[in-house]
Order: sequence, then structure tokens, then C-alpha cells
Amino acid sequence: MIDHITIEVSDLEKSKSFYERAFEPLGYRLSFGKDGVFWAFDVGEGSLFEIQHTGSKPPLTHLHVAFRVESKAEVDAFYRSALEAGAGDNGPPGARPEYTEHYYACFVLDPDGYNIEAMVNRPGA
Repeated sequence: MIDHITIEVSDLEKSKSFYERAFEPLGYRLSFGKDGVFWAFDVGEGSLFEIQHTGSKPPLTHLHVAFRVESKAEVDAFYRSALEAGAGDNGPPGARPEYTEHYYACFVLDPDGYNIEAMVNRPGA
């Protein structure tokens, strides 16, 4: 399942206003974010659609997709398999307490340089 998708936008405030209005009939709402950095919209079932403006500063990319998995073991296995398939390392498996208390993830760069994440965010996973 996709946990969140993040896209690069050229004008963060303009895009925030656009998505707030466009998502109204769908019931999607602004969830959290940080002025001048990113905004996350709750699009249901625990999934987020995020917009960011970074000017392409590493390690962020123009597109980021995070796949929600069931366990830390699956995060680790995804990381190994992706590297074996030719992905670039963009962050080894590990705890990410700066996100949330139980967040565990890895990041790889696909053949086009997009940041692909496998993550789990629950106690005991």
C-alpha cells in the first residue's frame, strides 16, 4: 500500500491553496506541514499526498513514493533487493524518530533518481 507520495511544486503556497480547494469535494484535508517547506494532505486510509518546494536539494527528489509494509524485516528485505537490482542508497534501514516514535524506513534511488521508501510506523513491527 502506498503510505505517501510527495511531489515537487514550483510555488508552494499557490499549490497549497489549489489542493485545499480541489480536494474539498473529496473530503481530503490539510493534515500538517511547515511553511515554506512542505504540506501534507490526508487522503484517507492513513495515506498522505504531500507537496514540497526544495529547489532539488539532496537528498530530496522531485518525486517521492513511500510504500507502507508490515514489518522492519520487510523494510530490510526491500532495501537489500532494491540495491541488488541496481538502486542507489539514499538512506539505509533504521529508526527515524524525527518523523514519529515508531517510524522505521529505508530510502533508495530508482534508475531515474527518484526517492523510493519502504516504511513501517507502528510499535512492535
